[in-house]
Amino acid sequence: MAANGPPGRREHRGPGELPEHPAHLWRNPEPRSSYDIVIVGGGGHGLATAYYLARNHGITNVAVLEKGWLAGGNMARNTTIIRSNYLWAESAALYDYALDLWEGLPDELGYDFLFSRRGVLNLAHTLQDVREGVRRVGANRLSGVDAVWLGPEETAEVCPILNVSRDSRYPVLGATYQPRAGIAKHDHVAWALARGADELGVDLIQNCEVTGFLKDGERVVGVETTRGRIHTGRVGLSAAGHSGVLAERAGFRLPVRSHPLQALVSELHEPVHPTVVMSNHVHVYVSQAHKGELVMGAGVDAYNGYGQRGGFHIIEQQMAAAVELFPVFARAHVLRTWGGIVDVTPDASPIVSATPVENLYVNCGWGTGGFKATPAAGLTFAHTIATGNPHPLNAPYSLDRFVTGALIDEHGAAAVAH
Repeated sequence: MAANGPPGRREHRGPGELPEHPAHLWRNPEPRSSYDIVIVGGGGHGLATAYYLARNHGITNVAVLEKGWLAGGNMARNTTIIRSNYLWAESAALYDYALDLWEGLPDELGYDFLFSRRGVLNLAHTLQDVREGVRRVGANRLSGVDAVWLGPEETAEVCPILNVSRDSRYPVLGATYQPRAGIAKHDHVAWALARGADELGVDLIQNCEVTGFLKDGERVVGVETTRGRIHTGRVGLSAAGHSGVLAERAGFRLPVRSHPLQALVSELHEPVHPTVVMSNHVHVYVSQAHKGELVMGAGVDAYNGYGQRGGFHIIEQQMAAAVELFPVFARAHVLRTWGGIVDVTPDASPIVSATPVENLYVNCGWGTGGFKATPAAGLTFAHTIATGNPHPLNAPYSLDRFVTGALIDEHGAAAVAH
């Protein structure tokens, strides 16, 4: 999937006019010896950051460095869910702003990445689930996020194939519902952002791993890569799952741990699943992709690791939960499984911040929330790098909070156990 097309700008395409191969979307330049800004990581957040650096701040002498191919990491290994029904006001503000951006990006980028506003149900199976759900709906409304509490019968009206029988193993006592939430096709999102950044003059450089940092005292002045040394005034780290490794190479430590995160798809089916259903109690979330695959995910594997795979018992447990909640899927066949790597902070909230190394910035720790936040994460990170000051939306997520104790703990409160 690497882009190996000939140099030169590509003809602009309108929504729905998708090329057969991503190579048609952007240039494939050789890295230059210096750039104003280098972004490490060519996934969704890295590409969005580069796009907004050029679009909002007029900084186009930017290189995105990706050790593999663009969007070949977590961006291509998520379950495409987009929502903003987080508990705390700081989280709701960031994710709801991202949702606003999602709604306008297809037209802005001239690329239909199939954003589908189909809503998200977060199921409650216990009295504690009900209390937490009702609390979160109230908090969402205070933050201006669309959210309602549904009883079992109302939940079944939104998703008729859901088993809401009182005799089921996981009885559905109700659910939170966010109508504006939905899904988008993640690889198309990446190609859209990549093309947008490229058309504004950003260099997207694949097969270029960052192996070290050039420093002048406590100030970063460049990066060492497998394709040579690149000098730069500012560096942004946006490499999900590997942020801690990169930080140590730069001379400081991040409070993150890396975990495998798995998901799977079935073979194609006729459209039967009208929304997205998530269950934190049994941990499984299920949607149906545009082509017809059932897309299912679970929680992170308990152990730390950097492998893009995970333990089979996680898949086994999520399948058992999915069949209990959706008996209609009992005879569906698994087509493929995959795993990504996510950074998780102690408070299960992200870090979008300057670092102890001057001119080095980091965007990490999103856990399972990274894809949902993609446009807002890129916009706020671009602002932070370009101006040297945090955007109001990412100001609560600085590294300083681990010193002051001002933690924005979304662990479990986000309706998904990070």
